[in-house]
Amino acid sequence: MNKTAVADATLRVCAPAGCTLGFKEKIEIVKLLDRLCVDVIETAPLLNGKSDILLLHTIAPLASKRVISCTLPLDGALLDITVEAVKKAARPRINIIAPVSAVQMEYHCHLKPAVVLEKIAEITGKIKAAGIEAEVSFADATRAEQEFLNAAIAKAVEAGADIITVCDSAGLMLPDEIGKFISGIKAGLPEHVTLSVECSDELHMAPACAVACLRAGAKQIKTAVGVNGKLSLGDIADILRTKGAELDVTDSINRTACEKLVQQISVMVSGRNLPAPEKHVPAADHDGDWKFSASDNMSVIGEAVKKLGYELSAEDLTNVYEEFLRIAQKKEVGAKDLDAIIATAAMQVPPTYVLKSFVINSGNIITSMAHVVMEKNGEEVQGFSMGDGPIDAAFLSIENILGRHFELDDFQITAVTEGREAIGSSIVKLRSNGKLYSGKGISTDIIGAGIRAYVDALNKICYEENN
Repeated sequence: MNKTAVADATLRVCAPAGCTLGFKEKIEIVKLLDRLCVDVIETAPLLNGKSDILLLHTIAPLASKRVISCTLPLDGALLDITVEAVKKAARPRINIIAPVSAVQMEYHCHLKPAVVLEKIAEITGKIKAAGIEAEVSFADATRAEQEFLNAAIAKAVEAGADIITVCDSAGLMLPDEIGKFISGIKAGLPEHVTLSVECSDELHMAPACAVACLRAGAKQIKTAVGVNGKLSLGDIADILRTKGAELDVTDSINRTACEKLVQQISVMVSGRNLPAPEKHVPAADHDGDWKFSASDNMSVIGEAVKKLGYELSAEDLTNVYEEFLRIAQKKEVGAKDLDAIIATAAMQVPPTYVLKSFVINSGNIITSMAHVVMEKNGEEVQGFSMGDGPIDAAFLSIENILGRHFELDDFQITAVTEGREAIGSSIVKLRSNGKLYSGKGISTDIIGAGIRAYVDALNKICYEENN
């Protein structure tokens, strides 16, 4: 069977599509694409200087098994810094975007056909001389004059291009049309050059067009997640899973986790794959007036999470929703239940601090005092404080260890079991730099449950600040 490479272009195409991603979100998307086992992760041109270079340097070790492909405009102005930046990757590639239709060349890029051919040869040659894999993507190829397109492809191949990508940018071709188009190009390519395609979804036929291209000999398919007008990674993964044997192709996509991971990326990029909200969520009510059932979708729970004051990553929101569904199968879920789910399922991190022991002295005629001992990096640290009650004293003791104060947003204690030896469950919500973090603790001692919940929330703050 023939191997089909899946090149995901989400980070390259989402900015022009109107999506603004932060640095952390881009890193998270790369991690998810790596878990999806896509063959190529494409990034945008280095237009933002140092921040874009830092992004490439950061993702290189995170996706060391993937090809990291950085886009380069045909003017070549960013060539030198792109070469230096992408060299950090274990498998670097530079993807030259070359306009080949009259509209793209003259009106969008203001280049004459002869200059385009000259630039293709010049830049491809320099990339190969630097020891980096070179891809040339022909933008709007399906509307180009066939003779000029053939000449442009020949120039790229002659200069050493490893991959030739044909883009149906306008999305005007039907599956049978693009199949014939790709067959003609494939016939003129040397065996060592990979033929790649980027199908538009303007007519909502990108999956069918991709299948036609595979049948015509394409060896790489470009995808994206959550971007209108682009072939969806989820769609092509479904096709390859069910029809791969019939098409005589194999792929590397992680089928087990595909749906979940694609959903997480989509939430970060646009949220367009989330079902429409089924009901309005009222303002946060900690008396439990909210009632959610298993029929409520992720967007409803996501809105409720925001109303409670949390800012969760796409992965954490997915984990919270999965835990919500598990509990909602047995009972209706209220606001306090959702708080507990968030504390349990969201942002589970390795502990910076481990609670070793605590001693509380309290009574109606003495001021409450607490002595708390924790372990950090193998060393014991301890704090002592007095407070307005045992819980206040314990929390102040922890702050004494840290040398800093956190705003206590909420503190809840509930009984999990009944009787004298009842187990108490505590939720502590701390606010740091305007962001809410929740922790959960369970103990037969309600004070112990509160302290454990505080330390759980504290560890989440420490992890995020250190990473």
